[in-house]
Parts: sequence; structure tokens; C-alpha cells
Amino acid sequence: MNIDRAVLAFAGCVVLASVVLSLTVHSWWIGLTLFAGANMLQAAFTGFCPAAMLFKALGVREGTAFR
Repeated sequence: MNIDRAVLAFAGCVVLASVVLSLTVHSWWIGLTLFAGANMLQAAFTGFCPAAMLFKALGVREGTAFR
């Protein structure tokens, strides 16, 4: 798995967890989905992604999107 796929998998897990938490715990958890979406949008335009930096520090091999 490379950084690109790891970031996509992490974002998907965050969104799914947020939906489950908003349905079972409290509706304000949907804000986590908004945060994840905003972060993905800014990463698409700037190329800066904190999750990609974390995965790189953990030793995940580089992909083509986040260098």
C-alpha cells in the first residue's frame, strides 16, 4: 500500500466512523465528516495533507499524489 491509498482509506474510515457516531451517539459527530471533506478539498488544491505526512513518517512508501 502506498501513501495515496493509505490516505484514501483513512479518509473513508473517518467518514464512516463519523456517520455511525452521528447516528448512534450524537448528531454533532457529522462535523467530523465536514472536517474530513474540507481537508480532502484543500489537499486537492494545495497538495498539503497532514495524514500523508504522518503515513510517510510511519514508513509507508510514497505514491504519486503526496510527495
